[in-house]
Amino acid sequence: MSLAQILRPQSLEDFVGQQHILHKDCALYKLITLKEIPHMFFYGRPGTGKTTLARIIAKNSNYDFYNFNATSLKIEQLREIFKRYNNSLSKPLIFIDEVHRLTKTQQEVLLPVMEDYSAIIIGASTENPHFALTSAIISRSFLYEFKGLSYQELDEVINKASQKLDINIEDEAKEYLIQSSGQDARALLNLIEFSSKLDTVISLKNLKQLRPNPINESISSSTTHYDLASAMIKSLRGSDVDASLYYLARLINGGESVDYITRRLVIFASEDIGNANPNALNIATSTMISCNKIGYPESKIIMGQCIVYLASSPKSNSSYLAIGEALKYVKDGKILDIPDEIKDKNIGYKNPHNFGGFVNQNYFNSNKQFYDSKSIGYEKTLNEWIKKIKQ
Repeated sequence: MSLAQILRPQSLEDFVGQQHILHKDCALYKLITLKEIPHMFFYGRPGTGKTTLARIIAKNSNYDFYNFNATSLKIEQLREIFKRYNNSLSKPLIFIDEVHRLTKTQQEVLLPVMEDYSAIIIGASTENPHFALTSAIISRSFLYEFKGLSYQELDEVINKASQKLDINIEDEAKEYLIQSSGQDARALLNLIEFSSKLDTVISLKNLKQLRPNPINESISSSTTHYDLASAMIKSLRGSDVDASLYYLARLINGGESVDYITRRLVIFASEDIGNANPNALNIATSTMISCNKIGYPESKIIMGQCIVYLASSPKSNSSYLAIGEALKYVKDGKILDIPDEIKDKNIGYKNPHNFGGFVNQNYFNSNKQFYDSKSIGYEKTLNEWIKKIKQ
């Protein structure tokens, strides 16, 4: 039995973390103590107690606990359990890991027992299951996010492990245990367990040999993938250079592709900077082309340079809003006749070059204005140009 299994909390009092939902004043904590258990789905980082809490709930409520993984779960297994508890005074608690992988058919089998509460369904996932579960399932249940364990909470786990194993942990080793475990209690205990097999004194040297690099949150899950990209773009929009670089580093370190990152930078340069600094689009496009040619690891230098430039540039979404307004106008059915002067046959067309660069002429059979300049950065210069041209 692993150290993580040996130290698995058996009660709410022993449970570490998730105080945002398990503080004594929280509704979920009160429901568990009252043994009034709703259907629930837990999601969040690995090693944060999702399965453990489900087991505690089952034990506290005197439910028989059944543990499944959605990737190997068979409908016949569920039906057999449900049949076994027909007309029974007790209830089963069905725990399903990787719940975002449940098929529609599997979910449909769960609906009847969720409706009459003949069984309690609790699911867990490292991804937000909201988008994978049907609306019928969601309407019958509650979703709770599990957060990574804090420094203090991981320190508490370390103290329990050191007492159990009767080991000493050097201060710098304890710091590395916490910092390298990615807020994951299971990963932390796994490192302690195998380090303790080498020596009763846990040293930084042994820890680094076992785990040379800290565990970082993987961006393989769609939730983290989009959250990190969103955080980078919003930091760029907020002109926070350091935050933008940090989220870029997270994406790179998590294995995100050069193509995905640089495409987002090009889009940002046009959408959020636009003509406030037209050169931003040139820089971003050059970054995309060069990084896709060069690849990792050198492309991180180019992306870093681009990030600093984009974050430092003046921001304007005037052009982005303008094309949006124009498209909406067209989609709303405002299809206007093209003036004869600018049709292909050039009937009555006046070429501005023949009139010093500008001539009054009908280009658009409407007074509708799509573009509203914010006069930010280079936009102000463009405004001055258009005024001079029309004078």
